[in-house]
Amino acid sequence: MPIKKSAIKAAKQAQARTLRNVAKKRTLKKTIKETLKADQLPKAQSVIDKIAKTGYIHKNKASRIKSRLAKNVKTQGK
Repeated sequence: MPIKKSAIKAAKQAQARTLRNVAKKRTLKKTIKETLKADQLPKAQSVIDKIAKTGYIHKNKASRIKSRLAKNVKTQGK
């Protein structure tokens, strides 16, 4: 355990960030899986944009995910 006040605070902040990031990761994966099952592309794109906006993933990675998702949804529809 940390002893200094600043180290204690940093540990608490890291723990809170970890919980937020795990939740974002879970949301992202769940959204992608649901989109592939049912055609909910606009909702998925919105969720991906929000996650990228918070800085969890880079904006270019978000674009790449959305592009691949749209491509997969399009090919599954045929």
